Order: sequence, then C-alpha cells, then structure tokens
Amino acid sequence: DGKIYDAYVIYPKSHTNEANFVEYFVYQIMPDILENKCGYKLCIYGRDIYPGEDTASAIEKRMQKSRRLIILLTCQLINCNEHAYDQHIALYNALIQNDTKVILLEMETIGTYEKLQESLRFIIKRQGTVKWKEQHTVHPQSSNSKFWKQVRYHMPRTLRSS
Repeated sequence: DGKIYDAYVIYPKSHTNEANFVEYFVYQIMPDILENKCGYKLCIYGRDIYPGEDTASAIEKRMQKSRRLIILLTCQLINCNEHAYDQHIALYNALIQNDTKVILLEMETIGTYEKLQESLRFIIKRQGTVKWKEQHTVHPQSSNSKFWKQVRYHMPRTLRSS
C-alpha cells in the first residue's frame, strides 16, 4: 500500500525540561511493546523526524506514509491553547480525506470532553477511546494487558515473515 509506518504517534510535547510520563510512554513503553514485541513500525516526532528537516512537510509526509494515527489524549493536550501542527494535519486527514484511521489513547482521566476540539469529540463519539489504566497494575509493559490488546485490535494486521 506504499505505507512505511503502521502508525504516526501524536502526543503533547512538554515545554518544560522535566521528563514526564507521556514522553516516557511514547519513547520507551510504546516502542518496546508495539515495535519490539508486536512487530509494528511507529513514527514518533522527535525520534523519526530529523534535525534540519522542514518540520511541517516532514510531519505531513510521515503521516501520509502511516496506516494509522495514534493520538494520546491528556489534560495537557486538551488545555493547550495552541494545537500542534501535527494534530491539525492528522485530524484533517482523518475527517476530511477520511483515509487514515485514528486510535485515541486516553492517558489520564479526562472526564468531560467539552474542552476538546470538535473534531476530536466527533471521533470519540464515533469510536471511543482506549483508556490507559496500567499505572495501577504490576506490569504496565505486558503486551498481553487489556490496554495493549485493545490497541492492537485497532492497529493494521502485521505482515510477519515467519
């Protein structure tokens, strides 16, 4: 299908120097489970977009070469006034062009979705979210947990050569 990545990951970028859980999740946990244990190929901003590249066109190209969009929903993402460029492009591709499936990962209890962009509320209404509750379990990195099984259900089938 001409795609290079199974999913492009959109997450709130921290403007502080403190490493937060979402970044740890994006750079450590997700690649460990989805790439190392399940055989998917992710595109993660900050890891797969290189310094010196034109960020806007690099983001668009990477999204076009991805089968899915994974958006991490956090209070930081919702309360942020300036929505990230990659989020705008992703929602445009998913809703207007209708060619990319979106997977919404609710990383913390959001409660009401009123503050969310209308496009995100539409996607939630249509398909719901996958809720992260793993911090309460002993092994959040277990690929057999309910959370990761739900994520894999929404991901494209992997073409593994065995």
